[in-house]
Amino acid sequence: MEMVHKSVMLAEVLDFLRVSPGGVYIDATLGGGGHSLEIAKRLGDGLLVGVDQDDFAINRALAALSGFGCAVRVVKTNFSKIEYIMDSANISHADGVLMDLGVSSFQLDDGSRGFSYMSDGALDMRMNRDDSKTAYDVVNGYSVGELKSIFLNYGEERWGGRIAQFIVDARAKEPINTSFQLVSVIKAAIPKAARRDGPHPAKRVFQAIRIEVNNELGILEDAIENYVNILAPNGRICIITFHSLEDRIVKNTFRRLQNPCICPREMPICTCGKIPMVEIVTKKPVVPSDGELHENPRARSAKLRVAQKIEREAV
Repeated sequence: MEMVHKSVMLAEVLDFLRVSPGGVYIDATLGGGGHSLEIAKRLGDGLLVGVDQDDFAINRALAALSGFGCAVRVVKTNFSKIEYIMDSANISHADGVLMDLGVSSFQLDDGSRGFSYMSDGALDMRMNRDDSKTAYDVVNGYSVGELKSIFLNYGEERWGGRIAQFIVDARAKEPINTSFQLVSVIKAAIPKAARRDGPHPAKRVFQAIRIEVNNELGILEDAIENYVNILAPNGRICIITFHSLEDRIVKNTFRRLQNPCICPREMPICTCGKIPMVEIVTKKPVVPSDGELHENPRARSAKLRVAQKIEREAV
């Protein structure tokens, strides 16, 4: 099956990242390789480090990135494993970092991966198929309280408690094995009147389960700070998010790194000694253009935020 991946806000990312020929750039979420492909075209004899935990994504990207003048090193791991990535790629710094936190189109469109509520497949949702926890384990093993919590917190699903109870009742009769089985339970749980408008009724629940399976939010804040630590002076980190929870973490982490002072507000001068690490480049998140949304409706919830490492004067 031919799978098509459209990189979100590609032009905006390239503009903000300011790729410098000969530099070192990390695509921390390689995915379909679309962003990396355009970075590689601009790198000259530089180095592109691609990171992903999905074998299919890695093989696909390697094929697309062959033939460029820059060196390409691909590391199979989660984007949060910064030290491992640096050691594996044999680098000491990065001139730019990109993190695209969305699920690649080819993963969504591959029903066997279980990410999509639009195609049937086993409940999997693992970004890294070497991991043990699957969506099946969450759906069939979590208590009603645990399910309710992730649906409310990770999916912001107003019917989270009712859906959790319907899942527990349904699995008591037989295990919920497939995407469409789960969709059916979700639809039954949400009142018909509430299903008339808005996104697909299963969207938020599938999002919440995917986040839980892959621990996506638990690793994000520390990962952002660690990538900032390895940025060269004036290097930039660009992060694309796809829902409000991710965006809030990125926004707040950037703000903290720009203004880390913990002194009481009434203090006339800072005495805590915490030094700003970045300057926020995008005061408000950048969103896709109308033209891009027409071509790629999946980009409608995307937001891009950018920060730049502060250059320190030599002492």
